[in-house]
Amino acid sequence: MGSKEDQSSAGGGGGGFFSSIAAGVRSWGTAVHKSVNGLMGYEGLEVINPEGGNEDAEAEALRGRWKQEDRDSYWKMMHKYIGADVTSLVTLPVIIFEPMSMLQRMAEILEYSELLNKADECDDPYMRLAYAASWFVSNYYALQRTWKPFNPILGETFEVINHCGVTFIAEQVSHHPPMSVGHGENEHFTYDITSKLKTKFLGNSVDVYPVGRTRLVLKKSGHVFDLVPPPTKVNNLIFGRTWVDSPGELVLTNLTTGEKAVLYFHPCGWFGQGRFEVDGYVYSSEEEPKVLMTGKFNESMSCQPCDLEGEPLPGTELKELWRCLPSPANDKYQYTHFAHKLNSFDTAPKGLLPSDSRLRPDRFALEKGDMSKSGSEKSRLEEKQRAEKRMREARNDKFTPRWFNLTEDITPTPWGDLEVYEFNGKYTEHRAQIESSTALTDADPTAIEFSPWQYPDESE
Repeated sequence: MGSKEDQSSAGGGGGGFFSSIAAGVRSWGTAVHKSVNGLMGYEGLEVINPEGGNEDAEAEALRGRWKQEDRDSYWKMMHKYIGADVTSLVTLPVIIFEPMSMLQRMAEILEYSELLNKADECDDPYMRLAYAASWFVSNYYALQRTWKPFNPILGETFEVINHCGVTFIAEQVSHHPPMSVGHGENEHFTYDITSKLKTKFLGNSVDVYPVGRTRLVLKKSGHVFDLVPPPTKVNNLIFGRTWVDSPGELVLTNLTTGEKAVLYFHPCGWFGQGRFEVDGYVYSSEEEPKVLMTGKFNESMSCQPCDLEGEPLPGTELKELWRCLPSPANDKYQYTHFAHKLNSFDTAPKGLLPSDSRLRPDRFALEKGDMSKSGSEKSRLEEKQRAEKRMREARNDKFTPRWFNLTEDITPTPWGDLEVYEFNGKYTEHRAQIESSTALTDADPTAIEFSPWQYPDESE
């Protein structure tokens, strides 16, 4: 592996037609911002309408999912945390949750894994990057959901088997700070991620900074790719209709050759103008634009060869690389069909680990519509987690992840340094043993009790 592996993948470059569009978008301003001045006790809170209509702030503020008494209670609890990182600081009500764990959210990127299969088979280095970049963009449709996934319990896992030939395992390796690690692999690629979200609570919104390290390896070429994604902002948490925006640059760098894709996620402008739009280029290692890319992350991505000014080459046409599949109509949680598949016990692998997210009783109760039971089970799990922490401290024990090892690598990111975990290969051995066994063929996964615990035999 060459010395270019040590180079930072952050940054951009280039000019031309599509870059001038992006520059123009930056000057539009953002969606209509309104201060809540007419609601007693909430003066100065910002309500942002992505559609840019003419409703007054008070009317828009009352259009969210909260009942007034729930909203008032939540605000009394949360207002003291303005400016703080609230990733795991407060206990949140299940009214804002979806019946899915963050580990399952991590697995949603696998939906369009055929794009990486195509990237691996592609001999053109710039089209290879275009396919890989489109794969990362495809995940943003799922990331626009406005419901919060459950924070994983320490030791919780999630398994996906044989989607596009991919085997995927994720594990929660730290609780404070919360850190999730995942590994996916098929005959064409390996995908590894260490994720430690950082947040900043701003009153009626929260900024989410994706502190993490992503490594993609395409097996045919052996090339290694690094991702730096844009930050995300969740608007109208308490007042107004909640919506998500991820303005900024996504940078995917081939660490082996120095080539990169730089894609600009447009901010939501006046009356929704620019929302969902993504434009950018694939660059050579000499920072020359080679392929322009354009599309919407909720619809499709296309590409076209370009000249050194970033203009489309004469005689070429836009080629569609990816198109978003239709989603279920009027779905309560805005799930895709693939999200439903990830949540289903029908797709649970043989020999499902008892630590799997599907088995969480709070998640399962919320999926069945029992919010009261979901809330009580969530509280029980969180208290059990605190009890285990006290046991570890009393016994001078440490938590050791089962499927990943902590490395000595410290990776700098735009939002802070990150300790990196790596896949230790034990899950591959585990799955091979399970698949060769006939004893578990008829086992009912719903009968398995959720158990991510370090001390499972201890009384609660």
